[in-house]
Amino acid sequence: MHKNFDRLYELLPTVYRQRDADQQWQLRALLRVIAEQVNTVEDDITQLYENWFIETCQDWVVPYIGDLIGYEVVHDAGEPVDVATAEGRQLDKILIPRRDVANTIRYRRRKGALALLDQLAHDVAGWPARAVEFYTLLAVTQNINARHLGRGRTVDLRDGDDLDLLDSPFERLPHTVDVRRPISQHSRGLYNIPDVGVFVWRLRTYPVTFTQAYNAERAGPQFFTFSVLGNDSPLYTSAIPEAEPTDSAGELNLPVPIRRRPLQDHKTRYYGEGKSLQIWKGVSQRDSVTHKQVIDQRLVEPHEIQVADLSDWRYIPDREHIAVDPVLGRIAFPPDRLPKGVWVSYYYGFSADIGGGAYNRPILQPAQFSPYQVGEGANLFPSIQSALDQWKKDKQDAAQKLEGSESDEEGESKSKERRERMKAENPRLLHAVIEITDNGVYTEPLNIALEEHESLQIRAANYARPIIRLLDWRTNRPDSLNVSGESGSRFTLDGLLITGRGVQVDGNLAEVSIRHCTLVPGWELNSDCTPHRPAGASLELFNTSSLVVIEHSIIGSIEVNQDEARMDPVRIRISDSVLDATSPTLEALHGPGCPVAPAVLTFVRTTVFGLVKVHAIDLAENSIFYGPITVARRQEGCVRFCYVMPGSRTPRRYNCQPDLVEQAVDEDTSITDKDGAKEREDDRVRPLFNSTRYGAPTYCQLADACASEIKGGADDESEMGVFHDLFQPQRAANLRARLDEYTPASMEAGIIYVS
Repeated sequence: MHKNFDRLYELLPTVYRQRDADQQWQLRALLRVIAEQVNTVEDDITQLYENWFIETCQDWVVPYIGDLIGYEVVHDAGEPVDVATAEGRQLDKILIPRRDVANTIRYRRRKGALALLDQLAHDVAGWPARAVEFYTLLAVTQNINARHLGRGRTVDLRDGDDLDLLDSPFERLPHTVDVRRPISQHSRGLYNIPDVGVFVWRLRTYPVTFTQAYNAERAGPQFFTFSVLGNDSPLYTSAIPEAEPTDSAGELNLPVPIRRRPLQDHKTRYYGEGKSLQIWKGVSQRDSVTHKQVIDQRLVEPHEIQVADLSDWRYIPDREHIAVDPVLGRIAFPPDRLPKGVWVSYYYGFSADIGGGAYNRPILQPAQFSPYQVGEGANLFPSIQSALDQWKKDKQDAAQKLEGSESDEEGESKSKERRERMKAENPRLLHAVIEITDNGVYTEPLNIALEEHESLQIRAANYARPIIRLLDWRTNRPDSLNVSGESGSRFTLDGLLITGRGVQVDGNLAEVSIRHCTLVPGWELNSDCTPHRPAGASLELFNTSSLVVIEHSIIGSIEVNQDEARMDPVRIRISDSVLDATSPTLEALHGPGCPVAPAVLTFVRTTVFGLVKVHAIDLAENSIFYGPITVARRQEGCVRFCYVMPGSRTPRRYNCQPDLVEQAVDEDTSITDKDGAKEREDDRVRPLFNSTRYGAPTYCQLADACASEIKGGADDESEMGVFHDLFQPQRAANLRARLDEYTPASMEAGIIYVS
């Protein structure tokens, strides 16, 4: 915030200011020092006033306001931690949610209302929810004088919609009584008179706006998928708030996969601008000005859509319709009316802001840089390569201005001198930022060479998800996104999805950063999300001295080709990411032809699928290694609060699994068969995932049946792995406590995870 440090000086009469000007502004300098302290005191007084209110107070004040209204902290979720660190502040927001404290009195007034339980899940845990009273779903024998036609009826096998909703949060069919408790840790039951189920959705929905659909040519030229990667991806609802706070959430109000029947019966609720999906098809027509054939993108109208089951690509729509399958994310056109391209907008589901996606990302960039924007528009570059060419031209023009008409063939010393002068007089040209503004697919070969002290960042605009598709352009050597650089150069990828091939890095770059990106594991996906090239490396490092930093990304295997006799091991730091070799038996990080990769690694809050063979690990923390680890130098580094596959060779371990459960077996004197007990415990704490295939909405999400030692095994009692910072155990413990507080007497509420 801009402060006026001359505020006191401007209050002086003009005559004193004129005299002060004659004295070299000495009085003004003194009053500026005083005004700075006045501003500090004024800001402190203003903040003290704002700290009186829960809406405007600082985070550290929230627990104190909670004490004033009798808000009880849930100790089962963990104790408040040091708010001096960023991680501590983030955890503290989950343990004591500001919204929960603000609404405490309002909650108490509404105690016993069913809609309150929905609101609790949203405000306490941040999860959309739907509360269901199970006594309304019990099959009962009714008195003929007090009939309830909508309750307790037998199943109507002709009602397909009711059968679709069976065992879902929206079901309407009756059940027999289940006397098991909904909060049982052993065998949970739902359908009883005092039972209330709070169905929660942990997956988030992310928009994909006007991007190209994928033509599934293997099935036929008339078939397309919403996902640009060609895999089946269920379409999700763009949730809208309930009309009234007392209304129970329905399918349109929650982030649920779209079913075929509702889409067919209520197309206008799901299809259209600002809704869950849209489809455009390319139509060839003659331009009225140039008289040339152009492709016009025409929006498909709702009445043209025919919802169908496109499994096995067997369904063929008639000439007037387009078939759409929201469950698989597939589109079928009439064979005799093929479009000149297909574009789609839709929503997909995922657990967190990881990998390339249309979400809010922190933008990091140099203080001075040359911006180049790529996308569709009059003032934008049409391709990434054209932006690179313009940057190169701008540097050449600046160099010519510095040296006049001197040629470039003056020797290395002259070229270096010219580069130093450019660095001093026009530093912004040494740092370029190429920003892609749309969600388009960029299919082009990219070979990037950086000179000394240059930096290049290729990034997506905020809330955009562009795709770089690398093809097999050359027959005599591999194709990839190639990056090379000289001493002091830096390269960054930010917010991109790269498919088709991997990224190759060589040279003496100072740093290579990959942030919020997806380098598709296995290069490409089949329709069932299996990888097209399971052994294909997503990142290849060739004799580079770079520091490789990977953050909030999904990446396939890493291959390190380093001349160990001439170069030091490359340093790789991976945090809040997934390193996926597509199988626990394949190599996630290795060096071809070497027993271990010449690299020194740091893993923080990372999930690894595959074998890790590496020179050394400095630190591994709060991570899951779903594959054996082999480390050459065990005397250096530490592995703490991680799951490490049995049989791994690692540095010293602290509070890791299954070490802790094996230690407990050794200390239990009542167990006679130690080896068998250890084997059973190893199997019990092995991580269970809802899906290990990239492209599935539940990719890398820990299953509900996963051992608590993994779901709460991090150093702050959150889960191990890439989704550590979601603090799911703390959210669930908070919600559990609030449900017990606000559920009506004699009733029991159970938390049921839908996703």
